[in-house]
Amino acid sequence: MKKQILIIGAGFSGMWSALSASRLLDIHGRDDVEVTVLAPEAVLGVRPRYYEQNVHQKQSQLGPLFKAVGVNFIKGVADGIGVIDKTVSYIDANGVKGSINYDKLVLAAGSRVVRSASVPGIQYAFDVDLLAEAMHLERHINNLAQQPDSAMRNTVVVAGGGFTGIETATEMPARLRAALGADANIRVIIVDRGEKVGAALGENIRPTIIEASEALGVEWVVNGSVAAIDENGVTLDDGSRIDAKTVVWTVGVRASSLTEQIPGQRDAYGRLRVDRNLKVIGQNDIFATGDTACAATDDKGNVTLMTCQHAIALGRSSGNNVAADILGEAPIPYSQPKYVTCLDLGAWGAVYTEGWDRQVRLIKQEAKKLKHVINTVWIYPPAPERAVALAAADPTIPVVA
Repeated sequence: MKKQILIIGAGFSGMWSALSASRLLDIHGRDDVEVTVLAPEAVLGVRPRYYEQNVHQKQSQLGPLFKAVGVNFIKGVADGIGVIDKTVSYIDANGVKGSINYDKLVLAAGSRVVRSASVPGIQYAFDVDLLAEAMHLERHINNLAQQPDSAMRNTVVVAGGGFTGIETATEMPARLRAALGADANIRVIIVDRGEKVGAALGENIRPTIIEASEALGVEWVVNGSVAAIDENGVTLDDGSRIDAKTVVWTVGVRASSLTEQIPGQRDAYGRLRVDRNLKVIGQNDIFATGDTACAATDDKGNVTLMTCQHAIALGRSSGNNVAADILGEAPIPYSQPKYVTCLDLGAWGAVYTEGWDRQVRLIKQEAKKLKHVINTVWIYPPAPERAVALAAADPTIPVVA
């Protein structure tokens, strides 16, 4: 019987983990180990692009790619991890309960935005976390023109001024005008708990965010938060009111709840702490990767963020190392010392930074061109050709050179 490497999740880290594990098995000519991916769909949702228009196009089919490299795919939703008996239970596409045994497990189940139950009316908010939710928002925006013209109809409130909130808000003027007309009197407001505009991204990038926001007419309410939401707007924590037919929630992200079924140490986001080879600390046969892993990126105290940039490298490393573990080969420690940011700022352009302190290197259209390449080329899967795909999964290839 073949040994089983089971990967839960087909996002960036899950996909690259499967390819990288297959690569190492191929290098050693081993056909006695099977790589299996368990996920709801054999589809990579290009989540970093869910703030854009035509969001239904932001996905990539993985079936042909998995077939080309010999990865087995199970369509289902994992709902239980048996650490002692080394099994994972799931619900398949027909709603039938199933289970699969593993020799080595890679948890790549991702993360979700946290819709705080303490905020009354949270159900009235949209988000851009999952494809279905982003499509729901897009339909809503496109249907706004059917409502009577009013300040309320033309106003969007974005809760949260982090990376996702800023990209969503700065793209919104163009999306609203496409739906309501070029002359529509629109209003986009970011509500953020930070004391300054763009506080979550640091001082070096802040002047650029301010300049872009002012040029686009995007307003900021800082040092505040959304306390309640209803069909017609939001109430802030200071009691003030903003009337708006559209509220987008981008506050807070937490790792998949499956992490809670694995004994181990966790950070504030629910991510499992892993060693330099991405094995869950305290577990012999379980690795965590992508948004479920809290991993050191270097020797300076920096740890991974819940970003595509880190997920790709984490996936390549976890796949290689789980295969190395089962083969008895030496692992390649995960390392990603270079960190960059490329923040889309709507029609104004973008800003590209380098380093954890975000030193600005490119702005406006120059940065926008780079962002376009990142969003349309770099983060997409390799071609479904065996040699090409396996070569691309080399864990020593830097995501950012």
